Amino acid sequence: MNSGREPGRTAVRRVPLAVLAVVVAGSLAGCGSDHTADAGADTRWAAGITPEWMSGHMGLDVPATARSVRAAYKVTSRFDTGLLTFTLSRAEAEAYLRKHPPSGRWLTPTAAQPDTPRSDFTHLGLPEPETFEEGVRYGFVCPGTEPYDTSDGNCTRLYAHAYAPDRTRIYLRAHFEPGVGPLPTAS
Repeated sequence: MNSGREPGRTAVRRVPLAVLAVVVAGSLAGCGSDHTADAGADTRWAAGITPEWMSGHMGLDVPATARSVRAAYKVTSRFDTGLLTFTLSRAEAEAYLRKHPPSGRWLTPTAAQPDTPRSDFTHLGLPEPETFEEGVRYGFVCPGTEPYDTSDGNCTRLYAHAYAPDRTRIYLRAHFEPGVGPLPTAS
């Protein structure tokens, strides 16, 4: 089904944020601090995920000037998680954030969450963005909805971490209903 999207793009139904919050809260309720989201026989990292594929499923572009571009896709029985990350110069990052404003306003964490389970971005060799104390802001970016509406389930959490005087890393995390397909085949 194409649903008016670009030719060749598959319509993707994302998990509504309210449902996702209940699932995540329930899954973490009885877990110790060593819990990882990768635990479980029904969890696997999909092979062959490219930044272009992930960008298309998220509905968010990767600028041509981006460096250190990485993507991954975790398949579980409850919800799938798509990851996309890249670095930009500070000026390029500010332009990207203006192009993709958050629903509401940019938020800054009140404190780092060092006990954040190592799971998603750790798979790509990066720290989880929730663990940063300074230089980070985040929000929900909801491509394809004007004005942005976080209840429609088409939102991606975007973190922007100014990790060097002139470099910013963009972290994108989206959740999808299980069975988004077809997944790319590994080469």
